[in-house]
Amino acid sequence: MALSPLNQRRWRNFCKNRRAYWSLWIFGILFGLSLFAEFLAYDKPILIRFQNEFFTPIWNFYPETAFGGDFQTEASYRDIEVKCLIVSGGLDACFDDPEGVIEDAQDGFVNGEPITKGWAIWPPIPYSFDTAVDRPGAAPLAPNRDNLLGTDGTKRDVLARVIHGFRLSVLFTLIVTGASAVIGIMAGAVQGYFGGRTDLIFQRAIEIWSSTPSLYVIIIMFAILGRSFWLLVFLLVLFGWTGLVGVVRAEFLRARNLEYVRAARALGVSNLTIMFRHMLPNAMVATLTMLPFIITGTISSLAVLDFLGFGLPSSAPSLGELTLQAKQNLQAPWLAFTAFTVFALMLSLLIFIFEGVRDAFDPRKTFS
Repeated sequence: MALSPLNQRRWRNFCKNRRAYWSLWIFGILFGLSLFAEFLAYDKPILIRFQNEFFTPIWNFYPETAFGGDFQTEASYRDIEVKCLIVSGGLDACFDDPEGVIEDAQDGFVNGEPITKGWAIWPPIPYSFDTAVDRPGAAPLAPNRDNLLGTDGTKRDVLARVIHGFRLSVLFTLIVTGASAVIGIMAGAVQGYFGGRTDLIFQRAIEIWSSTPSLYVIIIMFAILGRSFWLLVFLLVLFGWTGLVGVVRAEFLRARNLEYVRAARALGVSNLTIMFRHMLPNAMVATLTMLPFIITGTISSLAVLDFLGFGLPSSAPSLGELTLQAKQNLQAPWLAFTAFTVFALMLSLLIFIFEGVRDAFDPRKTFS
């Protein structure tokens, strides 16, 4: 779909802001890679070939019996016996001497008999965010060739948790910010456009609601209903939508008596059309100015709640929980360094991007 001349000008202005443009590229690449986190860091193979059939463990459940084992439970692909079964085509000898069978199977023969060799394609990082690393020593373990960022206090691979946690944090932030922005813009538009008693009642209600101790409410709700992703989204949207109301309300109060609005009313244009088709675009610059603060505030709120133990479920790959691990393991500086670097990079890129978007929507801004 072709862009309108106005949007083409905005896109050109955004591209001329080199810091915002390259930040968008870098963030887009990082987020795009994180969307395929299971292909980068997971404790199951991406693809298995066994007896001339193909299996996709990252999407489907396969019992150990599917590879010649004895149990109906899901195959533990990291166990040496299961690896031997896959490579050797399901030989019973794998349960007696799996390493020896794997070594002999490289030539295609075991005990002089030809076998149908299988194979498995693993992700570059063969650990998921909750996989315990099988390495000797007390946790947290220092970085090495197998764990490039080391492990945390429960021997989970830090790099795998960062990849999965980055995706979770960005998706969480986009959902919360998007929902909060829609509600806040609508509420501010109604207040500013109609004014009078409507504005007065809304303002008093918002003042009362803003004074509610949100942290206590979140703690109480989690104690009653338990910690969950969507409950946390709902609660943060419930208390975060007021952030944009004041800005949008001020813009609509300023524009409600301008000539083009009065002319539209005189022509019989509906209130909704005037508000969201004619007045809202002029209020977008001020709105976009506030979005970086809302986004960074949402990421920080998630990290703080996870740090305090009132955020996402403990099984989730949380970057805030990584910060807590760094606090509890001061002898492992790689944890603090990783947490700081991830948060600094994420927040900086998002701020640069939205600064570029804000300037692109501002008709007074020009770039040489």
